[in-house]
Amino acid sequence: MTSSPRLFDSVGECVEAALQRVGREIVLAVPLGIGKPVPLVNEFFRRAVSEPSLGLKIVTALSLRKPAWSSDLERRFLEPFVARVFGNYPELDYVAALRSGRLPANVEVVEFFLESGAYLNVEYSQQHHLCANYTHVAREILAHVNVIGQMVAKRIVAGEIALSLSCNPDVTLDLLPHLSAIRRAGREIVTIGEVNSQLPFMLGDAEVSADSFDSLIEHPSCDYDLFCPPNMAIGTVDHMIGLYASGLVKDGGTLQLGIGELGDAVVYSLQLRQQQNAVYSALLGDLGAARGFSDLVSRVGGTQTFATGLYACSEMFVDGFLDLYTSGILKRRVYAHEGIQRGLNEGRITEAIDSACLDWLLECGIGPVLDETEFRDLTAAGLFLEGVKFVGEVLIAPDGEHCRADLADPASRAHLLAHCLAPRLRNGVLLHGGFFLGPKDFYGALRDLPEGERRLFNMTSVGFTNQLYGADSKLKTLQRADARFVNTTMMVTLLGAAVSDGLEDGRVVSGVGGQYNFVAMAHALPGARSILAVRSTRTKEGKVTSNVLWNYGHGTIPRHLRDIVITEYGIADLRGKTDSEVIAALLNVADSRFQEALLARAKQAGKIARDYRIPDIHRGNTPQAIEAALARFRKDGLFPEFPFGTDFTAEEIVLAKALRQLKERTSTLSGKGFAVAGALVHSDIPDRMKPYLERMALDRPKTFGEKLMRKLIAAELMRVI
Repeated sequence: MTSSPRLFDSVGECVEAALQRVGREIVLAVPLGIGKPVPLVNEFFRRAVSEPSLGLKIVTALSLRKPAWSSDLERRFLEPFVARVFGNYPELDYVAALRSGRLPANVEVVEFFLESGAYLNVEYSQQHHLCANYTHVAREILAHVNVIGQMVAKRIVAGEIALSLSCNPDVTLDLLPHLSAIRRAGREIVTIGEVNSQLPFMLGDAEVSADSFDSLIEHPSCDYDLFCPPNMAIGTVDHMIGLYASGLVKDGGTLQLGIGELGDAVVYSLQLRQQQNAVYSALLGDLGAARGFSDLVSRVGGTQTFATGLYACSEMFVDGFLDLYTSGILKRRVYAHEGIQRGLNEGRITEAIDSACLDWLLECGIGPVLDETEFRDLTAAGLFLEGVKFVGEVLIAPDGEHCRADLADPASRAHLLAHCLAPRLRNGVLLHGGFFLGPKDFYGALRDLPEGERRLFNMTSVGFTNQLYGADSKLKTLQRADARFVNTTMMVTLLGAAVSDGLEDGRVVSGVGGQYNFVAMAHALPGARSILAVRSTRTKEGKVTSNVLWNYGHGTIPRHLRDIVITEYGIADLRGKTDSEVIAALLNVADSRFQEALLARAKQAGKIARDYRIPDIHRGNTPQAIEAALARFRKDGLFPEFPFGTDFTAEEIVLAKALRQLKERTSTLSGKGFAVAGALVHSDIPDRMKPYLERMALDRPKTFGEKLMRKLIAAELMRVI
């Protein structure tokens, strides 16, 4: 590897240089999500399309695409929105090719995580899915890769190039340490960075030396808008699940969250707990008393405000964590030193550096006279003032004062406290995350954070965030005190298995990602709990079915790792329970329309007593009941649809509801007939519909089709507003 990267202002020239080094069989690894260097990937793909003798294999995950439409009505809604929100974000050319069946024979695309539900009927993607834990991806890539591409942030420090992996150090940091050995073994690997000035320059582990990359592309065409999925509406079901989950989070603990409405709902209720505690405690207390989980909340979490606060350790840095930070909830800092972290956990020391701190270090077996390794480790934790130097057994303070590095000698201690030690520990971290992805405002907020605050959010590898293994396992265990790993699942069986990534016919909905890692970690860490959130039902083509099932032909989380499951109807604590107790607990949080049939299946299998009856307090699990539970609070402005704002306009929010309802209503042939007939009998359209029809360019219809669409939309709007 050269001492500094070769600079390119042409993507084409960079690709040509890479081909000259590694040959004409390319295995290109690029990060998931927004870290893909899109122009670079597209140029490799273009070359492969135009040159059939060039082999290209792309290994990645979560290939993002702008929202697409499948009808003229959807186009009228989405096209202006996509142009406004996604700006000049360039599409990945291979995505369109594989989705349309036009991928050349010399190109292969392998993904370990798919856009959720978007590739169920794309045979190519189903056949080329790599089923792997997130933490195993680096291992699988290293066996074959010869080009690594990554979008990076860049700045100049003291005249030298400084780079940050920014949004995606997740797998790259696990790859980089192995490259030298691979090259020594005779296999060429090229690393290429593509600079985008819109990327936040994340500090800490995400900072890498410029020589981590062989080539660096920098050109205005690469400064495109970042992919920015908007915040979606949080409905009643998700708010109820978030409320229950928030009561299981323990002050002074650790939090992991996934993307989406359920994660946002947890964040909202945590903020409610902190900012309007009386309202929060009354609501959760009433629900707990009525549904029998008050003791679980007291034992596992709590309803009090966050005095110590939380630390986040999550493969994904969701924008909600930034909201928790600004709300004063995400405030427990962790430190890269086992002794210091243990002292903080046990209350033996505080973040203030004083004599008690030095006594504790001695008790931990550090010193009394520091050696170079101990000095380096304590410096990493922020014990010393910036600029303190270690020479032999002597410390040289920034003001030039010298003293022996002796923690036990009274004179040396006094000198250390006066000249060398910081008043408080300096290098604490509030969040360790592997990648981030979120709304446009989220990226802007990260860019605008003062550097000292941005350093609190340490983007690092999934090898760190998603597992305990390694030389630092004791430190991770100390940092991740009272961890709560909150993840979403699609279905749960009555014996506690979870279905999160695929269907029983083998089709992949998304991917395992890190869910298994976090569930397993919850069973390994003292005081930790895995919380799986599942919506109790789903509706497809007008038919409602249960997401709590007797059994299913595919599983992501095996039943022996069952822990806590939450639906909109309550909390089921499954840990340490027998099979019959697990069945009873899950029946209590199932939708009442399906409870008796599920109970009958369990009795038929002999897994629960023949005379068992679901308690009366759990026999009223209906959508109407949960709507009523939140109704009076919504009158006071609580539990809104968009608590964190949205990129949708007021008209678009209403139109989105109407279009969803219309799509569901017309999902069957008879439904289409009724909808069209109903629309045609309405001739008068109220004036209040005008802004919505203007937004859909249907205020002045010309063709019969436009007139019909106008009436269909107007009829649906009258049901919404």
